[in-house]
Amino acid sequence: MFYYRPVPSQDNEIILAICKILKYDSDWGFWKVFKTLRNQGDSWNHKRVYRVYTSLRLNIRKRVKKRLPDRVKDPLVLPIGPNITWSMDFMQDSLANGRKFRAFNVIDDFNREVLNIAIETSISGHRVVSELNKIINWRDKPECIRVDNGPEFICKALEEWASMNGIQLIFIQPGKPTQNSYIERFNQSYRKGILDKYLFENLEQVRILSYEWIWRYNNIRPHDSLMDLTPRQFLLKYGKVVDFPTFQQDINMYNEYEKSILLSVAI
Repeated sequence: MFYYRPVPSQDNEIILAICKILKYDSDWGFWKVFKTLRNQGDSWNHKRVYRVYTSLRLNIRKRVKKRLPDRVKDPLVLPIGPNITWSMDFMQDSLANGRKFRAFNVIDDFNREVLNIAIETSISGHRVVSELNKIINWRDKPECIRVDNGPEFICKALEEWASMNGIQLIFIQPGKPTQNSYIERFNQSYRKGILDKYLFENLEQVRILSYEWIWRYNNIRPHDSLMDLTPRQFLLKYGKVVDFPTFQQDINMYNEYEKSILLSVAI
């Protein structure tokens, strides 16, 4: 009886040749390596070289940028009333220990009123939908929301949510943050008023200080573009409503935070 005995492949020569090339150019992909081998006079075909190349786990994943549909420039106009157009955006900062966190900001374009600032280490598209639902529960839904082309805003979860609620998503053109100027201007105020002002120890501290700042921003801080009125005053004067739901500060939570600070100082 005769049986076939497989002959182990002799790839040591190819391995040495590949490693010699990648010793100085480790960022090269397969085809650059293969063409270099050919230029050096090696006759191995590309299938064999690729088999060895992948067995060494040298293959580099090609990062393909997600193609966006054409974004039409939409003029930035002041809505005639509240809950017509909202704007939302993300900001990033870090705690004292270096741990990064994100702030998800939502405002009403009509009177620049802050509707919410969500603080978390990571905020996905599903979390964006959850936060928007919380706002709609007390504020009602807008007609449209202006956003940039971040991955959380172009995801399927937000697209389906907007379609289900009859809300139009207005995307700005890539690289044109000035087309979302209302939220960009707010981000500057929030960074100067909170993020650059304090050294945070934990996320709860960021939330409490942010919520207190939101209440002052909406009810006490005069706004230049609102004829020196606060967002709340402008809403009551020009919003064509007697009363309208607005962000409410959790006074009890803030008082508890102040008590904890005083106790830590006393200790």
